[in-house]
Amino acid sequence: MPPHQATLAELAMNQTHIVSAVAVPAHAPEWARWLEEIGFIPGELVTLVARGMLGGDPLVVRVGSSTFALRRAEAACVHVRKGPILPGTR
Repeated sequence: MPPHQATLAELAMNQTHIVSAVAVPAHAPEWARWLEEIGFIPGELVTLVARGMLGGDPLVVRVGSSTFALRRAEAACVHVRKGPILPGTR
């Protein structure tokens, strides 16, 4: 992964990024289709909006206009790059 990219699991709160790729582990190939179906496709805007209390699981993320809870393992499959600065975000 290039240095300017990160995974969704690594993001700071309330910063908007752009989905650049989805790479799932070999033991869970079905995650690729599921993540795509709920909106994690290259080019979509994504924001981490909350982390669970214990161990940071689950992560609450906004992709497009939808909000989902993902486990850290699932969020680690979504690669992102810096996105635009939007009103209300930093």
